[in-house]
Amino acid sequence: MESVYKKLRIYNLIMGLLHLVQGIIMLIVSNDSSLTITRNYLEFNQEIMRLVPATENFMDLKMGPFIASFLFMSAIAHFIVSTFGFGWYARNLQRGINYARWYEYSISSSVMIVAIAMFSGMLDIVSLMLLFTVNALMNLFGLMMELHNQTTERTNWTAFIFGCIAGAVTWIAVFIYLFTSLGKANIEFPSFVYAILITFLVFFNSFAINMFLQYKKIGPWKNYLFGESMYVLLSLVAKSVLAWQVFAGTL
Repeated sequence: MESVYKKLRIYNLIMGLLHLVQGIIMLIVSNDSSLTITRNYLEFNQEIMRLVPATENFMDLKMGPFIASFLFMSAIAHFIVSTFGFGWYARNLQRGINYARWYEYSISSSVMIVAIAMFSGMLDIVSLMLLFTVNALMNLFGLMMELHNQTTERTNWTAFIFGCIAGAVTWIAVFIYLFTSLGKANIEFPSFVYAILITFLVFFNSFAINMFLQYKKIGPWKNYLFGESMYVLLSLVAKSVLAWQVFAGTL
């Protein structure tokens, strides 16, 4: 068993390096492409004597550093669990739980979904904040799933179900903005936006499938560490694909 954890430590270190290198390259080769975040408010229209919705620019967000940020977040998490935090990481894995994973995912995947939402037309700061929070809570339900089932004889799926609901809401919001823009503005999104939506939706759901297989103990997922290694691999692939699809399309 000690050799298994040693391999897992090296595995995390390698993954951290891969994330770090990609993040650095992204910063170096990306351009100054940015998206303007807006904020909505009510203002009084003296002509019609009533409050009406209004929009103003809030800030310009440079997409290169924003996209690179979730690569750096994963790199930091992998370096923590493969160096000074390895003992804590290994002890938790023996209990069937990984705090580091869920804390990192709650931030990094929320940045990812916000980026996807922005490319789909969601640019209001409040909407983006709410989307970020709901997605973060989805991941924290994953942590709750592992915490709760420390004390149950049979797997309790409550947290998993709630997390799936939260995850579904984020995607419904993204697609509402996308289809509204297509229908009302009569515009055609670049092909890379559709590619991002499809590929990331697949990867997004693969994390839930991985957890499902873990708790159903199907095939190699009977071993919690196999599921852990799959989480690490899925995280690398999902972040890499999203980062370079965005780069190819805009940066």
